[in-house]
Amino acid sequence: MSTLDIPHSARPIPVWDRLIRALHWTLAGAFLISWLTAEEIMLPHMAAGFTILAIIAIRAFWGLTGPANARFAGFVPSPGALFAYLGDLLRGRAARYVGHNPAGGAMIVALLAGLLFTVASGVALKYGVPGLPLTHHQVEELHEAAATGTLILVCLHVAGVLLSSLLHRENLVRSMVTGLKRP
Repeated sequence: MSTLDIPHSARPIPVWDRLIRALHWTLAGAFLISWLTAEEIMLPHMAAGFTILAIIAIRAFWGLTGPANARFAGFVPSPGALFAYLGDLLRGRAARYVGHNPAGGAMIVALLAGLLFTVASGVALKYGVPGLPLTHHQVEELHEAAATGTLILVCLHVAGVLLSSLLHRENLVRSMVTGLKRP
């Protein structure tokens, strides 16, 4: 069956633009590289960290100026909306969203914050911060804790994507590759 045979309302629609998809997969790769090279090979570790910082900056700009599904205003949930969605999810009644669901929107904010804190603590570890009331060892522990916390968020993100894909019978990983979802 070709897409011409599919009713217009059932045809996949563009949801994730190319920049969002490129940033998503580049960020995933940079985080993986930074995790795998931690404490072992500093040049790729630092390059991955600065790549993550650049991606966060671009994503922040795009979250303010990009298309509707990329804008923070369109998917960052209120606490009430987040908890209502999570309650519905636990009861097996979670609504399907074409864009980010409230848990996905909250996860994006948490991941970006975790990544930013991890990079900032890594920069402080490498270059120091005048007046920072922490020892080198304390900053190192902070950086490692931030990276571990971010890894936990990444695992929760992947679990959420898989759960949502199963609940709503759609391949969300494919949609982050193609940019398309069903309406």
